[in-house]
Amino acid sequence: MKKLILLITLITSSFAFSQSQENVPAVMNDDKNVPDKEKTLEEKKMELVNFDKIKEVLKEDQLLDEANRKKSKVSNKGKKRIDWNQRRYNIPKEDEFWDFLSELWLVKRATQLKWDFEKPAYGIDSSFKEFLEKMGIYEVSFKILVVNSPKVFHMALPSRQHKIFILSLPFIRTMDLSKSEINLLLLEDFKRLESGVFINKLKSSKMLSQLGSNFYKKKFNNAHIDELLKMYDQIAFEKGFNFQEQFGVTQQMDIHLKSDLKEWGKYYNLLQKIDDLVKNNALFRDYNKIYPSPELQMNWLKPKSKKI
Repeated sequence: MKKLILLITLITSSFAFSQSQENVPAVMNDDKNVPDKEKTLEEKKMELVNFDKIKEVLKEDQLLDEANRKKSKVSNKGKKRIDWNQRRYNIPKEDEFWDFLSELWLVKRATQLKWDFEKPAYGIDSSFKEFLEKMGIYEVSFKILVVNSPKVFHMALPSRQHKIFILSLPFIRTMDLSKSEINLLLLEDFKRLESGVFINKLKSSKMLSQLGSNFYKKKFNNAHIDELLKMYDQIAFEKGFNFQEQFGVTQQMDIHLKSDLKEWGKYYNLLQKIDDLVKNNALFRDYNKIYPSPELQMNWLKPKSKKI
């Protein structure tokens, strides 16, 4: 009987132990072949107790209901811990995935892009926000990353929650672009992003079929992520966008800016400046590979010439 009383005392004391200081369930070992090991103290103690053998004694002492309640409480904690561990292996849904992948690409390509350098606050963010609102575009969350490399000229990366823009400092300095001209350049990138042409070039990736799934206790194929990052490289550094895609964006800019002929004129002059730069500066001769071509864009903007 003494042993039974000692056992009941052990059970009761274990339930009295509070985990209020640890609201987040323990993280399991990343080894997929190892079961959830990080059990709470209550769970470990519960494993030492065989309730079936002492059930009658507990019932006689009117402790059965309390013991069952506390056993259920410990069991629920264990289920929550396991559920939390499993959710750690959720693959983001598409609305979250593109922001994650674009930021990952920026980190992986930091050497080529050279964004990690000291720079003053250029005030581009606030200027672009005001310009968007002037153009009737509101509630747009965005980030503008100024890079110290001519490898990428200007670009909007696939993103849903926060639009991600890249601006080459050598590019805008060489042309001595004003803030209003930079705004037009960013608006063009915004229109290109909204049209989905960048993301459409990535649709062949096997990774997209896995979005929103879970790889708990399964092996995640990193090659799918690497494949997408290489596709980013091809678009940003080598192939860019085709004539059809560029025509569509130019047409959108034409329609949007027609309500403000002053801004429309600035956009046309900006294309002229870029065309002169591409033709006369070898450092930026690959611009036409990414955005074909400023000269054609000007022709498309002219009346009665909007043909591919």
